[in-house]
Amino acid sequence: MLTLSSEYGLVLRKTEVNRRISVRLKSLLSFLGPAFIVSVAYIDPGNFATNISGGSTFNYNLLWVILWSNLIAIFLQIMSAKLGIATEANLTEMCRRAFSRKANWCFWVVAELAAIATTMAEFLGGALGFYLLFGIPLPAAGLLTGAVTFIITYMQKYGQRAVEVIIAVFVAVICISYTIELFLAKPDWGAVGIHTLMPSLPNGQAVLIAVGMLGATVMPHVIYLHSQLVQHRNEGMTAEEKKRHLKMEKIDVIVAMNIAFIVNAAMVIVSAAVFNRQGLVVDSIEQAHRSLEPLLGALSSGAFGIALLASGFSSSTVGAMAGETVMDGFVDVKLPAVVRRLITMIPALIVIAVGINPMQALVLSQVCLSFALPVAIIPMLIITSRKDLMGSFANRRWVKTIGVIITGVIVTMNAVLLYLTFTGSV
Repeated sequence: MLTLSSEYGLVLRKTEVNRRISVRLKSLLSFLGPAFIVSVAYIDPGNFATNISGGSTFNYNLLWVILWSNLIAIFLQIMSAKLGIATEANLTEMCRRAFSRKANWCFWVVAELAAIATTMAEFLGGALGFYLLFGIPLPAAGLLTGAVTFIITYMQKYGQRAVEVIIAVFVAVICISYTIELFLAKPDWGAVGIHTLMPSLPNGQAVLIAVGMLGATVMPHVIYLHSQLVQHRNEGMTAEEKKRHLKMEKIDVIVAMNIAFIVNAAMVIVSAAVFNRQGLVVDSIEQAHRSLEPLLGALSSGAFGIALLASGFSSSTVGAMAGETVMDGFVDVKLPAVVRRLITMIPALIVIAVGINPMQALVLSQVCLSFALPVAIIPMLIITSRKDLMGSFANRRWVKTIGVIITGVIVTMNAVLLYLTFTGSV
């Protein structure tokens, strides 16, 4: 009887442990989502272009740039989420409270132009995906991308969770596509490990590409957007509940950003293993697609096209959502949701319709983002360091120090990128 009783007690304890694990897992899953939407901006068509160029030109040497860009992105997205959770307002709304009206009009103009420029590049990625997979001309493909983007953003009517699920599916498609690419490419994993951990810049051109990779990774529009996305789960919370919310959101950010890191690293690794091994320097998305089929077969080029299409759909949706947040917050402009989405999307469709060179469009969007990035980061760090606005969530001294260092690095790198772009060096 004693043995049976002991066994019964053990079963009960195991059942209770399993129940607690199940409850905690369900609780965590209920908070996952905002960072997955945000992570799409870190695997957008601009990343395809810079990562492919870096891998084909410098083999695995620039993988460390992807790692450090990801660490910076994790810090900034946690700051944005913390601001939204602590203040129950998004970054644009807090700027309206903390800074003068003139400053907010300046913030609004820069942020809106950045959102439009970003959406332009993302639409171009979706249009290129249609063109490469199905041979649809770019203007028609741009309209199709616009229609898909509008449908996805319209799904917000049924709750943010619906959009989170759709975006998560697109991220999964991109991950699966690049898993196939990695399997077919057969990279040198020893070299991958070494160059991920050991910084190296073989020559001056590597500096240019490294700066471009960083500039294409850290995006201002999702810094604004993340502080808005956390509001969906932030209603009516006590201070303790907000602390738990922030803890869950940190997990969300770490998981989502590391998925983005793996995808970006895979782009560099595949490009290095396939193109650099063959002595091919690839500087455009179309060239990468054309070159993959004879080197790795139709499955590889098809997977690349599908990943690009999913990236274009998801990132253009995120760009449109960010445009809505920017328009609402800084100057309190109240327009119907449909109008706000169209204002962000229409310039992108016009650019595609007039037939601008795809790579030129990506470079132009990168320049706009270089201008806009400090306008997002610096106000965010100022606000999150103010105890009167953030309460117990205000940045500690060591967080402020890291923030200043990261801001200095990003602003310097983007200034270099801007200078090199205008002088014709990139």
